[in-house]
Amino acid sequence: MNTPFTDDRIEDYIRKNSTKEPDLLRKLEEETYRFTANPRMLSGFLQGRILSFFSKLISPERILEIGTFTGYSALCLCEGLASGGILHTIECNDEIAPLARKYFRMSQYKSQIVLHIGDARTILPGMKETFQLVYLDGEKKEYPEYFALVADKISAGGLLISDNVLWNGKVFDQPQPGDHSTKGIAEFTEAVAEDVRFETIILPIRDGILVARKK
Repeated sequence: MNTPFTDDRIEDYIRKNSTKEPDLLRKLEEETYRFTANPRMLSGFLQGRILSFFSKLISPERILEIGTFTGYSALCLCEGLASGGILHTIECNDEIAPLARKYFRMSQYKSQIVLHIGDARTILPGMKETFQLVYLDGEKKEYPEYFALVADKISAGGLLISDNVLWNGKVFDQPQPGDHSTKGIAEFTEAVAEDVRFETIILPIRDGILVARKK
């Protein structure tokens, strides 16, 4: 689960000296590694605790997530939901959805999670709500399109959090022909940094987490 930007000793030390994750998340992580083809896509302990922490700081009434995978990050984000709050999460792979649904039903947030299956680019235009927290972890080549679709849906003071913005170091060089993912991440990161509506910081955690606050 590590990237070149992390070290096993550091992650072990952080885990030892951080608030523990709920048992349900540990079980979900184990099942994800046992039964999915790409378990590295899971957020995992460190990133999950960061998502939970940011969510708890702002206590959002509405959260939007693009890229559900097995539901780990969604459950972390739900930990900070305001009473009666709702999290909308969008997943394009219907084959992975049953595992996410299983753990959503097992969680205390089962009535607060709405799972959408399909292309986020076609689902987002139909969403008329505003969100206090948006988390992007979907198709990397589509990041610029996601940003264009969600920027106006983020309320003032709300957060945009995006995963994989360092992309294993590939963003430091010119993308290779056909490498649409690296190109998409680089264009997205630049677009957010240049958007005067947001103030932005990139955290060098795992594969890079971008945090932008809507002014």
